[in-house]
Amino acid sequence: MRVRTAARLMAAVVAGSLATTLLAGCGSSPRDLLASIRSGHVILGAKFDQPGLGLRDPVRREIVGFDPAVSTFVVNHIADRLGVPHPQIKWRETPSAQREALISYGEVDMIAATYSINAARLAKVDFAGPYLVNYQGLLVRGEGSAVSTLTDLDNPERRLCSVSGSTPAQNVKRQLPAVQLQEFDSYSSCVEALRNAKVDALTTDEVILAGYAHFFPDYGLKVLSMTYPRDTCDGKGRFVPAGRPFATEHYGIGLAKGQPESVAAVNEALRAMLAPVPGGPSAWEKALRSSIGDGTVDAMIRRADAPGSRFGFLPVPGDLGFVDAPTQPCPTGAAR
Repeated sequence: MRVRTAARLMAAVVAGSLATTLLAGCGSSPRDLLASIRSGHVILGAKFDQPGLGLRDPVRREIVGFDPAVSTFVVNHIADRLGVPHPQIKWRETPSAQREALISYGEVDMIAATYSINAARLAKVDFAGPYLVNYQGLLVRGEGSAVSTLTDLDNPERRLCSVSGSTPAQNVKRQLPAVQLQEFDSYSSCVEALRNAKVDALTTDEVILAGYAHFFPDYGLKVLSMTYPRDTCDGKGRFVPAGRPFATEHYGIGLAKGQPESVAAVNEALRAMLAPVPGGPSAWEKALRSSIGDGTVDAMIRRADAPGSRFGFLPVPGDLGFVDAPTQPCPTGAAR
């Protein structure tokens, strides 16, 4: 990628991160995904400012990334099963803080936008998926970086960047108290600070980090895996054994509550996207590789296949058992 193109994309990311979305239809009824597909018009929620995951590309003038690719496959697959033409898609920017409201007020049919499934959100919306299992990671400068492992950050001279109030950054600070935290208002600002050697690393979901590294190859960035270096207790009083990945996220597709047929149809479409293809990658893997790069995907597969690995790779749509999975409480006197 030429420097000029990278600069234009970064400008789009920064502009997108400053944009706001207003709720235009407050009080209206939730949309029905299947009815919208039958009508030939759907409104799909996505991020517009995250390279690799969801970006309004100023060059191609369209919404690109893994999340939009998943959404497009899903609605087209459902249309095929219903025997109707592929619907016309209108994209709607869905900032994280507004996702539940946009679904409930009928502003979108569904949202795939780095939308992690958890119990609090399930009380407000329904989820299909997960369609991606993701872990917290580190983004560093690849060549000559002072950080090659997580524990390299446990140094008062090392600077870790994340967005203001970031839970991932606090997770690292709890484990590595010597590191300096520097907070910015957006991940794109952190990436620029990392590129200019004002910070030593950035932390958040590794697939988000991989998106930045893939879309800006001239920056020479590298994604590192993160595991707990010692037995500890997290900020919620749960025991965490050494070697376990930092925060595990399951990205899902949010829909209005009370539409089990839509949830089932989306899960069936996701399973079709994940299905093996003779002689090549599944449609799901092909989209992921296009979005975050072959090298990153190959590394994820090797990591998941390693003996004794606690990392996964392939999601299981329709299995939400992780939401209520039992946890081990911290023993008395354990490190916190």
